Amino acid sequence: MSNPSFRPRLQLFIRYREYTLHGWHLSYFSGKTRGYLNFKNLDFKDKNVNAYDLMYRIPKKTGATVMPAIQTKQGEWLQDSSIIMEELDKRHPESCVTPSTPKQLMAAMLLEAWLDEWWIPIGMHYRWSYPENYSLFLNDASKGLLPFVPNVLRKPVATKIAGRLRNYLPIAGVRKEQFEMMERWTNKILDAFELHFTLYKFLLGDKPSIADFALLGPLYGHLNRDPAPKRDLLDVRPNLQNWVERCHAGEGKQGAYLKDDGIPETLTPIFQAIFDEFYPMVDEIVIKLKGYVADNNKESGDHITRSVGDISFPMDGDRFSRAGLPYTVWMMQRIQNCYQSLTSEDQQQVDSWSQEYGQYTFLDRDLGPELKRSAVTTRLA
Repeated sequence: MSNPSFRPRLQLFIRYREYTLHGWHLSYFSGKTRGYLNFKNLDFKDKNVNAYDLMYRIPKKTGATVMPAIQTKQGEWLQDSSIIMEELDKRHPESCVTPSTPKQLMAAMLLEAWLDEWWIPIGMHYRWSYPENYSLFLNDASKGLLPFVPNVLRKPVATKIAGRLRNYLPIAGVRKEQFEMMERWTNKILDAFELHFTLYKFLLGDKPSIADFALLGPLYGHLNRDPAPKRDLLDVRPNLQNWVERCHAGEGKQGAYLKDDGIPETLTPIFQAIFDEFYPMVDEIVIKLKGYVADNNKESGDHITRSVGDISFPMDGDRFSRAGLPYTVWMMQRIQNCYQSLTSEDQQQVDSWSQEYGQYTFLDRDLGPELKRSAVTTRLA
């Protein structure tokens, strides 16, 4: 028979952390979230997601089989890296990572959306198109999923999961005929980041923003960890590699963004790519989304399919094809809503900046029917 008086004594020796991060080091969005938590210096436990967490506990609490997820000491669960940062910045406003000035705010949000949504095929290509990366993934995934199971038994489970992930590659745009285009584009953009980080510690100055942590997504868990891209892309760009290390470690707490709402000129090729390539991608998704809503008689509150079909858009002078995700439109509507909340004077400052890239105002583009996030999918508002 248990002794009730023993439980309070036992709790004296158990330290409950304020937050628990459920994720993997090889996970795209776990790296983004972990870097943020480190920077905020929050009291958190870094917990590897096991099979029970991934298949039962997290879906039950968040509505999706995803990582990362944040669990609070009070039992609350948060999901989606952007929402996690937004919510925790409200609860811990010190060292806020969302810029307060209009141009830097819009720039950071645009960078975050681009890094979250555009870069997924890049990270997946460099992981799954190079067989030398497989052993690291299988080792990490098997240990994470089944930590107490003998290696001979857990490797087949990880292999099965790897197979499922590879089946998703064509949907994401990782198609053999597009490999050369993707790699040419990636090297060009990484060169721009390498130049930028010769002059600046972070994207908008000496302090990281939501944009920096979004850049950790493809770089920490994928390009600077998987053997092939680490050797070919990051080891040859030491300034970018040093940025990965200091951003993930949470450095920059005493820093500041550029004065006078400045945007570094070294980011010009990055924003040109966003306006010339990412925005047309969003346009194509909106067209497909409108057709899907009309054809299926969708009404307010109705669930929207994860993908609305294949789309094609510019990438480095060619055309890139992948599935169009309405979730991307929700991310852009979030930015547009933020723009609309600015004063008219602040909007004019943002418009003046965006005009440099041929984008007249943030309200120029029709972003389709209003969406609401629903775990990793969307619903009609």
